[in-house]
Amino acid sequence: MTNTDRRTSRPPADDELRVPAETGRTSIFVAGETPRRRGLIITLSVLAGFLLTVVWSAEFVDRTIGDNVANTLLGHDAKETPISGVVAGVLFAFVSGIAGTFTACNVAAFGALAPLAGTSGGRLSRFLAPLRPLGWMAVGMIAVSATYGVVVGLVGTAMPQFSTASNTAGSLSPRSIQSMVVFGAIGLIMIYLGLAALRVVPDPFARISRRYPNAPLVFMGALIAGFLIGRPFSLFRQMFRDAAESGNPLYGAAAFTLQSIGNIVIMAVLFILLTWFAGSRLQRWFAARPSRLAATMAVAFLIAGAFTFLYWDIRLLARREIIPWYPTAPWA
Repeated sequence: MTNTDRRTSRPPADDELRVPAETGRTSIFVAGETPRRRGLIITLSVLAGFLLTVVWSAEFVDRTIGDNVANTLLGHDAKETPISGVVAGVLFAFVSGIAGTFTACNVAAFGALAPLAGTSGGRLSRFLAPLRPLGWMAVGMIAVSATYGVVVGLVGTAMPQFSTASNTAGSLSPRSIQSMVVFGAIGLIMIYLGLAALRVVPDPFARISRRYPNAPLVFMGALIAGFLIGRPFSLFRQMFRDAAESGNPLYGAAAFTLQSIGNIVIMAVLFILLTWFAGSRLQRWFAARPSRLAATMAVAFLIAGAFTFLYWDIRLLARREIIPWYPTAPWA
């Protein structure tokens, strides 16, 4: 065994998530044996993402769930009550992040991490195991959200997200264009990661993971924080406009960081509970057939990526009547 092999194949610590160390593993997201019928996995996953765009109702998620959660936690109508002061703004940022938890993008991103929940050991090990990946994800999230908050505090009033222009048939508002660009890019990145998990395309983290094995988790955190840059959810835009009008980059950084943290709190708790109650069973299930790990990660990324790209780019064009038609369910 070479020195490089010794460095990269060290046994995991007790509180570290364990991913089966099969030959050919190149990063956390490209692990396990390559499953058979990759074409079928890709086809069914993309089809599932497409069907999700057909039935997904943003109005139900944003207004029925998001607005009611924010109103309950704040104790007043979040949309109708102005944000008065820094303290109120910071609280609003955190609460609006929690209210925006259950979006397809956020759920899908954590779905891709579900296979990493497998762990063994005592109660302390099962409790500590999910904290490590969540901590590395937080590094990427905070870096992106804080940076974006500083930019918003400095030049936010000149950014597309600040625009109040109404959406009209046959045209796109500046904030819609920003959403399309951001979410289109995120969707394509997730599709690529799904294909990489199946080894259809090269693993983008293969080289950096040799030295920094947690780099993919940092990147995933940055990707989740990127949702805030494009998302037109009304409470997020309300926070954006308040931070932009303040002209205070420190306030912007704090507000957007807390909004990102609030956005993953519930999902993080669910991830911890999954590891606590089912971690050892998941580990045994993946160990019984190592290709399941690659297939599960690929399916999560491909469904998330297909949904994100199709919903925010193709379906949005149909809603603005720029393309003639896109299938949608009656309630959507």
